[in-house]
Amino acid sequence: MTGRVPPLAIAPSRPSGSGQVTNGALVATSSAKEVARAWESFAAGEDIETGVRPEILASWYRCRDRYEVDRTLDVAPGARGDEAQRIDNGVIFTSLGGLGALAGQEVERDGAVVTVTDGDGRVLGAWGDPSAQRRAELHNLAPWSSWSEDSTGTNGMGTSLEVSGPVTVTGPEHWCEAFHQWACAGISIRDVVTGSPVASINISRWNASLSKLVPAWLTKAVACVEQEIYRRAVYEADKVISEFNKKCTQSSGPFMAMDRGGNVIAANEAAATLLGLTGEAPIIAGAIEPAERWMPDISGLPDVVRWAKERAQGTSQWSGYACLPVSPGEDATPLTMRPVVDSNHVVGMLCVFGVQEGEPYESTSEAEVGPLPRRVIGMRNDRLVLLAPSEIRYAEADRNIVWLVTERGRIQAATRGLENVERLLTPYGFRRVHRRFLVNLRRVAELERGIKGELFLIMDSRSHEFVPVSRRHAPDLRRMLGV
Repeated sequence: MTGRVPPLAIAPSRPSGSGQVTNGALVATSSAKEVARAWESFAAGEDIETGVRPEILASWYRCRDRYEVDRTLDVAPGARGDEAQRIDNGVIFTSLGGLGALAGQEVERDGAVVTVTDGDGRVLGAWGDPSAQRRAELHNLAPWSSWSEDSTGTNGMGTSLEVSGPVTVTGPEHWCEAFHQWACAGISIRDVVTGSPVASINISRWNASLSKLVPAWLTKAVACVEQEIYRRAVYEADKVISEFNKKCTQSSGPFMAMDRGGNVIAANEAAATLLGLTGEAPIIAGAIEPAERWMPDISGLPDVVRWAKERAQGTSQWSGYACLPVSPGEDATPLTMRPVVDSNHVVGMLCVFGVQEGEPYESTSEAEVGPLPRRVIGMRNDRLVLLAPSEIRYAEADRNIVWLVTERGRIQAATRGLENVERLLTPYGFRRVHRRFLVNLRRVAELERGIKGELFLIMDSRSHEFVPVSRRHAPDLRRMLGV
């Protein structure tokens, strides 16, 4: 672990609910009575505009509608018996364990507990005041218990795994009534390659609030661990590009390399032409930096990459193929994938277009996706905005943040990642038309052609909102619109 972590300050004991930090800034916290009134409205199925912070309300919706967490739960369930985490995250957990132990020494005199979890919310270690730890153990806030949101409801650890940045959960903001006397603050550490959480660190205090400095401390503390994740991503990319360069001369057709998140790291000229990447110099040379990698706009590819990683299981001799719609307006193209393995772990994939070799991929599109949302949740300022899908004209991705363009203005989606928003909105007539845009087909007002034959959708003829359509999606879009 590198970098120095600032000293941790815990506020003097006082009842929780007086002040809160969210996303690194001090904001007013709803009182316990306000939160209780908000819960009564929520339980009655009424819209809530005040009385509870938007990020907490979004968590409540997940707990009720998606996870169906029992609000009377008073003990966290034990961790599931599957493998806790992959071994290649050992360095991350070692660094976090060191942070937890150091923070535990500092908060011991203040009656607080520090916990570290893996990316699934399973507690790996706990430190701090012995009496506070004993009290925490009554709720199973101890190693090998599960504090993910789907297991234990709204809480600092589980909710931090659902969102980016520090999260505070105080008193009755917890989903389960048994945890209402606790105040906690947590933050997740995310994989720079996949964007998924790999761990979290959390500070909890019983019957007292946390200092406004705690979220800022958490942010700076995990930055040390994120440096290690970044270094690992660069190291893995170097391995994948090296293997790509070795094999490139053996492939006369389109050939590319991807990281384990499905982002293109390198491609030969034929693959760059096929994918429309002729102007992407970093991809041609090999994109070591995570920010320079490119996510291909190929329907179904993320699922195929996940399948290939699971099937390869660290064996470099494995190969598999899938048929995907790579070129616009043409039949699906075979794509054979071969893993790049380092220390028995898949760190990337080499992909050959036009070749069928190894194990065939069988689509699991009919697998359970989860309950459909009754409304789409957006964030604006300090409010949670509940939207009917019909109100949304289109969604636009800005990296992992998704903006919903609606009759009520431009609103940030509570769900991160355009692929996740697409899964939520597809049943309501939304379709992907570009790697950055998802449109409500019922709200398309006009179509316009550009000078070079490009296709644009006009979503609102009054404001002339233009949404570009990629060549790949144009044929399907014309078919769906009947033009």
